[in-house]
Amino acid sequence: MLTAEQIVAAQKANIETLFGLTQKAFEGVEKLVELNVQATKAALSESANSTQALLSVKDAQELLALQAGLFQPLAEKTVAYSRHLYDIAAGTGAEFGKAAEAQASETQKKFLAVVDNASKNAPAGSETAVAVFKSAISASNNALESVQKAVKQATEMAEANFNTVTASAVNATKSAAKKR
Repeated sequence: MLTAEQIVAAQKANIETLFGLTQKAFEGVEKLVELNVQATKAALSESANSTQALLSVKDAQELLALQAGLFQPLAEKTVAYSRHLYDIAAGTGAEFGKAAEAQASETQKKFLAVVDNASKNAPAGSETAVAVFKSAISASNNALESVQKAVKQATEMAEANFNTVTASAVNATKSAAKKR
């Protein structure tokens, strides 16, 4: 059924896929490290500015106003950081998903080729069994496609919910800052 060249080609394709996924994983880690370095630099700079502002406070009312002024930007920056973090994770996950779909599609094609080849060489009278087997493969492919669509819809819904919660958090901090 399978020749040595086909096995070598399949192994080569699997290794290329592995290296491609490893590269995508490292790119995601690089983006995460870059985000954290930027966030740390910004936090250090803002901390120095806040400390200078605190040292120049003259009375309690000015201190309360300073605290209120610091709270909202902090909340907005936390939301922005969370958004960037989510984008990095979602992008890396999408790359892994694309690779998995491509690999599954290629595997299905190869399996169907093997089944077709076997059905051509099947003994007379086994057409019904081959048809049932092909029907089962078709049903499993349809089920896989349904699962992939459901996962995509769930991901889109989770992203929409994340955006809603993020917007609500920013609005809540704006409302709280205005009340002070």
